[in-house]
Amino acid sequence: MAYDLNIREEELKNKIAKDYFWIYDNTKIVGDVDFCVAMHQNQKDFLEQESLLWAEAKKGISDIYKSFVQLILTIGKARTFDKYLPPAMLGAFDAEKIAFIPYNDIHDIFYLNDFNWNVTPSNHETKEFELVYGMVKSILDKNTFIFNYSKDKQELKKFIKTNFIVGKFGITKTQIDKNNFIVIYNKWLQAVKPSIAVNWDIAKKTGIIDGDFYLADLLSKENETLRDKLFVILKKDKYELDRKIDELGMFNSKSASFNDSQKAHNQFWNKYERPPKEEYWDYIIKRRDLLVPQDVRERKGSFFTPQIWVELSQKYLTDVLGEDWQDEYYIWDCAAGTGNLLNGLTNKYNVWASTLDQQDVEVMKSRIKNGANLLEDHVFQFDFLNDEFTKLPQPLQNIINDPKKRKKLVVYINPPYAEAATAQTVTGTGKNKSGVAIKNKANKYFKTKIGNATNELSTLFIAQIYERIPDCNLTLFSKLTFIQGSNFRKFKEFFLAKYLKGFIVSSNTFDNVKGQFPIGLTMWDLSKKNKIENIACNVYGKSGKKNGEKYFYGRLPKSINKWFVKFQISTTENIGLLSNYPPDFQNQSKVFIQIKKTARSGAIRINQNNLIPLSVYFSVRHSIKATWLNDRDQFLYPNDDWQKDKEFQNDCLVFTLFYSQNKISSEEGINNWIPFSENEVNSREKFDSNFMSNFIKGKIKPEDNKQDIFTVSEPTPHYAIPLKFSEEAQTVFDAGRELWKYYHAQPNCNVNSSFYDIRAHFQGRSAKGRMNSKSNDEIYMKLITELRNKLKLLAKKIEPKIYEYGFLKE
Repeated sequence: MAYDLNIREEELKNKIAKDYFWIYDNTKIVGDVDFCVAMHQNQKDFLEQESLLWAEAKKGISDIYKSFVQLILTIGKARTFDKYLPPAMLGAFDAEKIAFIPYNDIHDIFYLNDFNWNVTPSNHETKEFELVYGMVKSILDKNTFIFNYSKDKQELKKFIKTNFIVGKFGITKTQIDKNNFIVIYNKWLQAVKPSIAVNWDIAKKTGIIDGDFYLADLLSKENETLRDKLFVILKKDKYELDRKIDELGMFNSKSASFNDSQKAHNQFWNKYERPPKEEYWDYIIKRRDLLVPQDVRERKGSFFTPQIWVELSQKYLTDVLGEDWQDEYYIWDCAAGTGNLLNGLTNKYNVWASTLDQQDVEVMKSRIKNGANLLEDHVFQFDFLNDEFTKLPQPLQNIINDPKKRKKLVVYINPPYAEAATAQTVTGTGKNKSGVAIKNKANKYFKTKIGNATNELSTLFIAQIYERIPDCNLTLFSKLTFIQGSNFRKFKEFFLAKYLKGFIVSSNTFDNVKGQFPIGLTMWDLSKKNKIENIACNVYGKSGKKNGEKYFYGRLPKSINKWFVKFQISTTENIGLLSNYPPDFQNQSKVFIQIKKTARSGAIRINQNNLIPLSVYFSVRHSIKATWLNDRDQFLYPNDDWQKDKEFQNDCLVFTLFYSQNKISSEEGINNWIPFSENEVNSREKFDSNFMSNFIKGKIKPEDNKQDIFTVSEPTPHYAIPLKFSEEAQTVFDAGRELWKYYHAQPNCNVNSSFYDIRAHFQGRSAKGRMNSKSNDEIYMKLITELRNKLKLLAKKIEPKIYEYGFLKE
């Protein structure tokens, strides 16, 4: 049946509930979710009611994909999954159709790092909405079930009957599976963890995490852990951990009891069915990384390599080393974690796995009992950056100590990636992370050899492998900073190896990795002593589809900041300050213009003598959008050809005047950046400064260093020539002029307002002081959208010149 397109959303929800979900409870309110289908419960106060469907409803006919994205943002913003058990399905419907997708297919998106969930879900114009849409579109394309009420009536009813299983009415324990074990872990943290008699701050310093106690609970029956190889096991009314044979040959262990006679523990686990089905055990144990705190993951490398990239990396190994490489080579993962990088390897007699934490060793040995293709004697605890190699198993030592066998050793790793420096260190508001990269023997040993590269743990792993296991083969997942990072020049003099092959993927395809940047799989023959000039990596999208090739350069010209500082002026008189930050895309947001200095030193004063070159710098840094793919690309010292291209220079000036990172504000001082005269914008008063419009008209001489920059020159035939603008730049001016006119028509306008001030006037600010992304003024939104569109076209015109003049390498 189809529904009237004009009925209200609430009426549509009632009809859908009555026609298709009448046997279920449709009255449950779950946060801000539009529509919920749940099991009927007889004793709701005792047990959480199990949801089967959370859905977004829209009247009329809508874009189902956008409805799903709005639902995802609604759930993520309120963290509904932390308060309620998530459903088996998410859905979206309107008056024409209904669609479903398994919750498990998209649940990873809720654990994105560095994502701003604090946006209005119904605003489909935000960058966050577009980002989520881009991330889930391929998933929706592949996994969504869509039914038309008129055409698919019977199929829809059958789908609901088959997949929305009612089960029995009344009390039932919630089943735990791979989709919800993290949600239940979050609830366990609140309910059970405080009742365990452990000082968690001290325990964390020794490598003990609460997630191991949760695993002991989860994989138990009648309060007895079923996997005795886990680091922590539950024994009725206490936990046992760190079980080992001591120096006297006697069994020894530590234990932790409950501080409330196990009351909270029993009440919590009364609600859930333990253990999960055995088919989920290995997956849950492998995903121990999800139970490790973020700071510990960064330091110890507890990051789960997605299976799609594990398989692709092993295909690359086969391509380079040959079909029989697993029989002809030895493999050592010296940062193995729970061993998932070794999944798919077939010759367990040639594979070794070591890891920093004994807990992970126990997890791997537990997985061996469940079928993991490893040998227990080849799995061991080893601190790669601190321990002596004499601690290694003798067969592995024999391989490392034999030059011929060592050439047949592949060190195959996804090492820790943490750096000693934080973003706050860069901006001058924080300090180095305690204990990251600097508290180990390898750091002290390699400091003189590779310099500041010792600040990054993955680079220390590379250096240790290069020196301690010479002539082996190295295959690793890592950031690509060691190839083209500005702090790695000394490292590249030290690390001489032949690059074999590699690929890159976005960091957001890895769980719980902050930011978006390239993570590369690179393969190296350490027996060949080649300098790193450049490397080519294949690019893969989230689905595993190859999307081209990307070059990374080991030998780059001088930084753009070496060029930038040439234009410093000695006079204190200026029209603004341009910030000076590291020359790569990941620091784009820190490059801006304002009147007053903030955050850190390094800003360059702007006047008529350097306005054009600094506009070129500003435009080069901002006219190309930052993406995960170019995140670490370096901006470079240009060739001299840009100096002859007046159209390019003037394009850059216009881009600088109208781009959002120009944060000049009349609230901080005199605004010298109004590009129009009073008459052009119908100003009701004279501006405090006409510097910029006079500069554009050629009335201010940039070559006269002694002249007061605010003094207007009398026109002279040989110089007073207005700047000439390209068609693209002129359309930006025209769109900007219309925006200024509209602002000056407002009754409460400030005639000296800057572009930044005008945006703030119409868009307003949030409670936290951030400028809102849009305005309720429809005319303003039309004008600012037109200006932004014209500015994008101008940026596209500038882009090829950036490469032509050497500011970036292709």
